[in-house]
Amino acid sequence: MKVTWSENARNAVREVSEYVSSEYGRRSKSKFLHEIDRIGSLLGGNPFIGQIEPYLADCPEQYRYIVVNRLNKIIYYVKEDRIEIVAFWDTRREPDTQAEQVK
Repeated sequence: MKVTWSENARNAVREVSEYVSSEYGRRSKSKFLHEIDRIGSLLGGNPFIGQIEPYLADCPEQYRYIVVNRLNKIIYYVKEDRIEIVAFWDTRREPDTQAEQVK
């Protein structure tokens, strides 16, 4: 199944990866991006592996999430023949605010 990323999700990953690079070095950035790619591949073969996101339960799409690391998670939904990644959340931030941005 094809995995696509929204512009907001791509930008969020880019920002976090640049932060990781500046604070922890290129090797850490590479590991971080490798994990993102691994999860994308995993989702392509197992689209319902993520849990339903409770903060988005009232939306028409069934949003799911998968944890990237202890600080970040990917928010996505499955639509016919593709998986749409709509957000990359910082788990330390207020979830209601992040959910409103997705809605």
